[in-house]
Parts: sequence; C-alpha cells; structure tokens
Amino acid sequence: MPQEKEVQQILYWHFHDYREIFDERSVRCLVNPAEDFEKEIVMQADLSDLRYLYRYGAYIGDNERQIAAYLNTLPEADIQAMADTYTEGYRIGFETTGKDLSKKTVAQVRYPIGFERMVRAAVRNFEKMGLEVTMLASGTAANKQYDYDHREDRAYYLDKAYVERGLETWKNAFEEEKVHAGGMAGPAVIEVFGEEPFSPETKKEAFRYSEKQQQLCVYEMSQRGQITNQYIKGEERSFTIIAYPLPSIGTRFEEIFAETVKINTLDYMLYRNMQQKMIDVLDQADRVHITGKGANKTDLYVNIWKLQNPEGETAFENCVADVNIPVGEVFTSPVLEGTNGKLHVGQVYLNGLNYKNLEIDFKDGMVEKYTCTNFEDETENKNYIRDNVLMHHETLPMGEFAIGTNTTAYRMARDYDIADKLPILIAEKTGPHFAVGDTCYSHEEDNLSYNPDGKAIVARENTVSAQRRENPEKAYLNCHTDITIPYDELDKITVIRKDGTTEDIIVDGRFVLAGTEALNEPLDR
Repeated sequence: MPQEKEVQQILYWHFHDYREIFDERSVRCLVNPAEDFEKEIVMQADLSDLRYLYRYGAYIGDNERQIAAYLNTLPEADIQAMADTYTEGYRIGFETTGKDLSKKTVAQVRYPIGFERMVRAAVRNFEKMGLEVTMLASGTAANKQYDYDHREDRAYYLDKAYVERGLETWKNAFEEEKVHAGGMAGPAVIEVFGEEPFSPETKKEAFRYSEKQQQLCVYEMSQRGQITNQYIKGEERSFTIIAYPLPSIGTRFEEIFAETVKINTLDYMLYRNMQQKMIDVLDQADRVHITGKGANKTDLYVNIWKLQNPEGETAFENCVADVNIPVGEVFTSPVLEGTNGKLHVGQVYLNGLNYKNLEIDFKDGMVEKYTCTNFEDETENKNYIRDNVLMHHETLPMGEFAIGTNTTAYRMARDYDIADKLPILIAEKTGPHFAVGDTCYSHEEDNLSYNPDGKAIVARENTVSAQRRENPEKAYLNCHTDITIPYDELDKITVIRKDGTTEDIIVDGRFVLAGTEALNEPLDR
C-alpha cells in the first residue's frame, strides 16, 4: 500500500497537471454553444420516455423522475407560459438596465434535471431573440452530509503553486474562447426548492482548510472572478432567475406548484406603484431603523445614500419581475459608515444550510461579530458561519439593504408550512433582507440605470467596491448572501430624516404607508 505522503503527491500532481484540461472544458461549456451535450438531450430526446434522464450520467432520484413526469401532464400552453415568464424576465433585464442584447450571441441556461420540457420551450424563445445557448444541468444531491463532509477536500493538496497554476489555465482557457466569451449575455437560471431542510453534522474526520489555505481560497476566488469579468464584461451582461417546487415538498406539491406559478406572474405594475410610494419616503432618509419583535433581537441602523438631486435621483431600485422573479422588493447599497447594530433571525436557510438564531453585529457596515446556536460549542458556531456565510473572509460589508414586499409568497409559505424550504430568491421577497458581500451592482457600478419613474439610481457602490480601480482584489468579495427577517419577527422599519423627523414604512410587521395597504391583505388572511 502507498504511504500517505505518496497518495497526497499522486492527487496533487493529477489535479495540477490536468488543470488545463479541466478549465478548458469548463470555459467551453460556459460560453461555446458547440459544447451541446445537454442541449442534444433537451431538444432531441423523447421526453415522454423518462429513461432519457439517465443519459446525463448524473444521480437521478425521485425528484428528477417525478418533476419530469409532472411536467409531462401539463398542457403545452402552460409549459409555454412558464418558459415565456422566464425568458421575458431575461430580455426585460437588458431593457431596464439599458444594455444592448442585440450585441450578444449566447445565453447560458442553468436548469434542474427534470425540467427539460420547459427548457425546450425556453431555448426556442432564446433562439427567436437571436441567442444560441450553452447549458448547465444539475440534479438534487444524493447525500448532502457527504457533500458537506467533502467540501474542503482540496485541503489535502492545496497550496500557492497549485492556485497560481489554476489562475494561469483559467485565463488561457478564456483567451482561447474570447470570441464566444465576448458574446455571452449571462445566465438564465431555474432553481428548485422543496427538499428536506438540511442541518449538517461536523465530522472530525473531514478535511478542513488551514488559515493559510482559507486565505488562498479567497485570493483564488477573487482572481478568477476578475479574469472572468475581463472576458464576460459585467457592464454588458445580465441574468434572470426563477424557482419552482419539487415533488419532495410534500403531498400538496401540485397546489404549491400552481401557487408558485401564480407568484411568478403577479401584476408587476401594481407592485411597482406600491413600491414607488415606499421609495418616495425612503429617499428622504438619513438612516433607516429596523427592529425585531418578540424573541427577535434585531436593532439595526442603516445609513442611506444622500441625494444631491432628489428630483432626478433615487437611492433605491424599484425591483419588479425581470432578473429576479418573482416581483417584490426595493433595495439599495447602504453607506457603510454609520451602519451599525444587530441583525438576528430565529431560523434561516442560506445556500441549503440551516442556521438557528443567527446573529450578526455590524460596525460601520462591516461584520464585527457573529454567532448562532446550531452547535453546543461556540467555536463550531463561529466556524460554521465563517466558512459558509463569510466564505472564509475575516469580515464582509453589508452589500444590500432591501424591503421585500411579496406578501403573497409569505402567505403561501405559511399556508403550506414551507417557509423553511423556500429558496433565497423567494424568501428574500418575504421581509426586509440584508446581504453580506458584494453589492447588487458588482462590476456594474459605472453603468447608470434608472427606475421606471425615470430617476437615476445613484446608490451603486460603497467604500469597499469604490476600491475597484486601484485594488480590485479588495473591492470584490465574489459572494452575496441575503439574510431575511420574516414579517412575523419584524416590529418596525422607520425612516429617520436629517432633521430628526420620522416616518414608518412598517409597524408590527404590517405596511402602514398610504397606498401600500393592499400588501397586508395576504398577511391578514
């Protein structure tokens, strides 16, 4: 039997020597439509014969089989309507940000295995827009604990030389595909939700990154992001993302699926007008004060961008159903200095992991302290957050403050008892939320965008992202995690003006601004 050091060296040189091949394939699959393995399945397979699922060579479980079978029962008009909502959100995302979609040639479709019937209709929609597609299919995890245990296996061989080799091959791969990369319009993503919530166990046998390796991971992620942005320019690309439930969500799956379709197609004009009433008040703010109620200990002051020309400028984006489907939030990039206090959520799922009593304290907009109650050992709690929320960074800025307005989604979550299964995409619309990491305008700070009322959105950066010209490795963190306080844990959201006067947006978890009362109807049912 080989000795441990010999095994380590075998693995190291395998991944080191073949990194070029791995990265070339990854980049080709991202930007080059000629890499059409998934597309051939989607467009050519007999989708009525579920044996096509096994052509992916991936784990196929009950979710994949059951969602494919369910979609096969829907009328073609329903499938087309789902695809239209998805692709129109993508198109409108370019329109509302003033980006020229006609300059682009490729869209990346990211989809869950089992959704091929909807994706087939979407591909045809994209083709009508003049876009070819690349595809990335994914399945549900066969064993989430196994994936969690092995998430840092690279610790066995990760070093500086390996990272530098990877950055070299990543750049070379993009250079080889620079024409296709220049035509990449961005991702169109279909997410799923409904799997049993997962709370991992920490296994002492699992590999863990050392402090030095964690720093290398942060460096690698930052550098890869910068290289990608050189070839797929952030100021020219957009995206869209939409989510649907899986059969594992429970016996009322078909009802929940129908409700989700309804949520994804809410009247965006109605929401746009109500959200504008909030923005009109929020734009007067010096600070916004957010407090929790009951056991929720949130007590947070968020510093808001000061407008020089209130007649033509706004600090908040009026987010309707385009890139982030469904409709339902207003958001801003906070001024970090002067943003202070505690964010607390009783329970929240972030990137598939459960956090109990998550607390994050901010000082001048930066994460200062954090904890949760997942584990008996406080060190384990801190490591859990540092690894999976801070992504190995020592601290992160508050990149976003938003007020979610989709009370219909909130009511669905309560009626069907699925709040713990909602994806961030929907959960963030069900209360105020705060993102740690990059702003929503990462790599697009200099690309001016406008709200439907014609006002320019000026709060697009903070003092971290402002370093982008001199120190891009410090400006971009390559992560953005939304943490939502549900309405039933929320007391008040209060605008505090420079002169000390105040005005409430929400009181006791209910919208109180004139013209926004309709948002309370689902909450009060």
